[in-house]
Formats: sequence, C-alpha cells, structure tokens
Amino acid sequence: MLVTWAALAYFAIPETLLRRSRQHPALEHAPTVTVTPAGIPGDPLNLFVVAPEEKLVSAMLKSGWYPADPVTLKSSLRIALDTVIRRPYDEAPVSALLLFGRIQDLAFEKPEGGNPRERHHVRFWKAPADGDTAWWGAATFDRSVGLSHTTGQITHHIASNVDKERELVLESLKTGGFQSISRNKGFQKSAGKNGGGDPWQSDGLLGIAEWNPDSQ
Repeated sequence: MLVTWAALAYFAIPETLLRRSRQHPALEHAPTVTVTPAGIPGDPLNLFVVAPEEKLVSAMLKSGWYPADPVTLKSSLRIALDTVIRRPYDEAPVSALLLFGRIQDLAFEKPEGGNPRERHHVRFWKAPADGDTAWWGAATFDRSVGLSHTTGQITHHIASNVDKERELVLESLKTGGFQSISRNKGFQKSAGKNGGGDPWQSDGLLGIAEWNPDSQ
C-alpha cells in the first residue's frame, strides 16, 4: 500500500496533471517570451491561468496585489517623483510589453520597501484561444531603477530569479480561491535577457492555475 501511494502521489498524479494542462489549445505552439514595443525580447512567460477575468482579478486583489495604473503623463511623473523621494505608490504603472501583438490586458503589483523602486509585478494577456478564458502571465521582481543596458532609457531592473515570482503568484492565486495548481515541464529555456538587458534564469516550469467553477 505504501509503494502504491508513493507511485500515485509522486509520479502518476503529477504526470496526469501535466498531460491535462498540455491539452489546452492555448498551449499549442505557445510563445515563451514577451517583446518590447521596440521588438526586443522582453520578460519570459512563466504563468498560464484558466479563469474568467473577474475570478482572476478577485483572486489577485484578495491576496494583496494592487492593479497597476495606466501609463499616462500624470502617472509617469508620479512614479518618477515617488521613486526619487522614496514615497509609496502602490498602484504605480508598469511599462508596456507585447504578446500576440498587443500590450498586457491586466497588471498587478506588490510593493517592497515602501516605494516604487522595488516591487513584485505580473502582467497578464488574454490568450487567443477558444473555450475557457485563458491568460498568459509574466511575473518578475523589480529590484532597482537605472538605465537600460540595451537602450539607455530609464527603466526598472529585474531580479534574475523569475521562478520565485512565478511561485509567489501561484500561491497568491491559491489564496484567492484557485484549487487547481500545477506546473508544466520544459516550457521555458533555462536563461535569457529581458528588454532592459537584465539576465534571468529559470527551471523551465510553466505555472498553471485553473479556476474550478464548482468551488464557489
């Protein structure tokens, strides 16, 4: 009985979850990185969420994330000032990254250190697939503000451990009511650089969260 339990818990069930996640049409020939408006490879994708928009938004808000303000002249000036004087701006805007030829549909953040200089953040794009509402996500941690290594523009620099941010978002979705959490092997390459020239590293897993309509 112990051997049977171990085989099911550690091999059969996880592999079944992985096979099930691969069946979603949005995972067929999926991209693995975003691009900047200038066409430079951006942040890596590390999340795939199957849920109606209202469930995704509700789960993120419930677990303490703030929706990012749109990028406007006012919000841009405010984030610049608040970064310099180290004043909180919990809904600070995030820059545009493109997937499927369009900018993110949703963006959330969790500040660190009391100002926009450091923050956890994640962007979501609606997946162009039939059936369930599906979202691709790219979660990274902004560790500092400086000049882009590629363009010389002022930008946030990300921490290299993008897997840690993936797990933070998955845990947040679980806290927010998502009951099905799994990981797809071999999705992402092991390393790369984003649009600002910052290196990132990954174990290659794609975090998958599915909303169970029968849970509430």
